[in-house]
Amino acid sequence: MNNLRTTIGSRRTWAWPYVLFLVLFVVLPLLLIVYYAFTDSAGNFTIQNFVKFFHTSEAVNTLIYSFAIALITTIVCLLLGYPAAYIMATAEFKTPAVMAMLFILPMWINFLLRTLATVELFNLFGLPLGEGALIFGLCYDYLPFMIYPIYNTLQKMDRSLLEAAEDLGANKREVFKKVILPLSVPGIYSGIVMVFMPTVSTFAIAELLTHNKITLFGSLIQRSFSEGGITMWNYGAALSLIMLLIIAITSFFDQDKSDDSQKSGLI
Repeated sequence: MNNLRTTIGSRRTWAWPYVLFLVLFVVLPLLLIVYYAFTDSAGNFTIQNFVKFFHTSEAVNTLIYSFAIALITTIVCLLLGYPAAYIMATAEFKTPAVMAMLFILPMWINFLLRTLATVELFNLFGLPLGEGALIFGLCYDYLPFMIYPIYNTLQKMDRSLLEAAEDLGANKREVFKKVILPLSVPGIYSGIVMVFMPTVSTFAIAELLTHNKITLFGSLIQRSFSEGGITMWNYGAALSLIMLLIIAITSFFDQDKSDDSQKSGLI
């Protein structure tokens, strides 16, 4: 009986469901992507899927264009999100939780419904659907992902550092430039990663807000799996692996940035 209680109460026992989940829904899908990416339709090892990508100007241009759209979206979200996060973190709101809730409420609605609502708004005001609508929709969907990392970083900031800077003669502009902004860099970087990478790989938003007139890299991957048939799965897996590698590299630099910021403190 005691052995049974010990087994049930051990952390290792309760970890097994999570291990099983990770194996079935993370590790196994990744292994399948790698397998299909490096094989042809007959199951033979090949790197032609990657060669095809780099020799197909349409695919390379789509990736470059997706990066450009993601960059514009990220910049707009940063310009809008940082002031909002700064105000929420520094202003004396009586109910800061309510302010935070107002920003998170749209996230409770499925992003496809939000995108369809955006389409209807553009139709209502007679605005054309295209690149402008795409950037607007992406900013609308991903703006909270920029606000909250910055907000959390600013909220945890040591206020005594601001008081010390003011005691040393720094004005508000210098306090922001030399104290607040450097301390908020980890939140800014996290927000950039959380907005930039999903924007590059999205496809549903682009299809709905442009009537399939604009193709992003995520749309290229989706079409390889859905419209190309079984023979295109290998090429789609190669494109997915390229996207995963880009995300992994970005996450690696994100971790390095966070570690450096924790070690260096103020800059």
